[in-house]
Amino acid sequence: MIAAIAAGTSHLRNYSTSADCAATLSCLEKLGVRIERDDDEVIIHGVGLHGFNAPDSDLDCGNSGTTMRLLSGVLASQNFVSTLTGDESLRSRPMQRIIEPLKMMGAQIRSLNGRAPLRVKGRASLQAIDYELLTASAQVKSCILLAGLAAEGKTTVVENEITRDHTERMLQWFGADVEAGKPEREPETARFAAVTGPAQLAARDISVPGDISSAAYFIAAAALLKDSFLEIEEIGLNPTRTAFLEVFAAMNFIELHNVREHANEPSGSIQISGIADYPLMRELDSPMVIDGSDIAQFIDELPLLAVVGSQFAQGLEIRNAKELRVKESDRIAATVAGLRAMGCDVEEFDDGLAMKGSTKLRGAQIDSRGDHRIAMSFAIAGLIAEGETEIVGSECVAVSFPEFFDLLESVSEARP
Repeated sequence: MIAAIAAGTSHLRNYSTSADCAATLSCLEKLGVRIERDDDEVIIHGVGLHGFNAPDSDLDCGNSGTTMRLLSGVLASQNFVSTLTGDESLRSRPMQRIIEPLKMMGAQIRSLNGRAPLRVKGRASLQAIDYELLTASAQVKSCILLAGLAAEGKTTVVENEITRDHTERMLQWFGADVEAGKPEREPETARFAAVTGPAQLAARDISVPGDISSAAYFIAAAALLKDSFLEIEEIGLNPTRTAFLEVFAAMNFIELHNVREHANEPSGSIQISGIADYPLMRELDSPMVIDGSDIAQFIDELPLLAVVGSQFAQGLEIRNAKELRVKESDRIAATVAGLRAMGCDVEEFDDGLAMKGSTKLRGAQIDSRGDHRIAMSFAIAGLIAEGETEIVGSECVAVSFPEFFDLLESVSEARP
């Protein structure tokens, strides 16, 4: 999206094959952006901040909340009307969290009770705002910052819990005037990001590092299986995304190598060694607790962390994670149901779950509920379970990682 509103041609290498990213490209093409594809490279011919054309049909974001929320921020400054929609899951997800700040900036947005479809009537010059996030969400923050590119003056977003900062880094790489840091007289966990508009962005070439949230499943698999060894190269190591790695680093399962920075993003190679024995984390005298400001750092990996936590000697507790209820599925309910089916004693809370002690998992039929992260998490659970595990609706992994099962099989077969 940022390349599309920049002036000039950007080459994006190692572009994802996911359905979510394909939905973004499709929407941009409907808005008049010329896009070329060559293997894993995508070439974006940017049209500038106000160069989009009014689409002749609805913009279908598929299952991608990132596409819908971020693109709404870009469309808020386009002088035409557009409608964003998506699949049944996306149309059920909360959008009032972006509607409110975009209206404050001057865009007109209609919705179905705060849900998609969203009808966005933009205006070329928006009002800069200072906005405090009510929910820790990098998507909402990014939406506001992208709209702020077309506002007169500084648009500032304050968050009370640190969220991923890819958008701030990428905007700066493309030439935007970006500030970030800790606000004065705010809690230690608070951060702000600000962009000054109107902005002029210039095309840049980027080699996209591997996605740490996708790599997480292979990291967990290699760590949980005895005598395993796996190296994953050129993985993004953005510090707002590596909390999951720190869990395994605490157990001495992980080493980082060749860390470098490109396009304002750190990346490197990860080496993972399998466990010596179960149960894990025997040194703890109480359950590991993930809550509060930690949740935003783990948000995509929480179902997988619950699977791994089923092997912790003192168990695992996840709280303050109510946001999982409004993802592609109700991920708290789906994770609890899957773990119970595999023999784990799990307590479900409105905002999380808890397990006491490690469990020897047994194979079971798991309903993915059409959620890619549930399907992949329980595929990893199936590797350490006794007996066969069947993932119902496993094709949903195409949303973020179409090659997941083929790649999992290939590294399993590569064992000496």
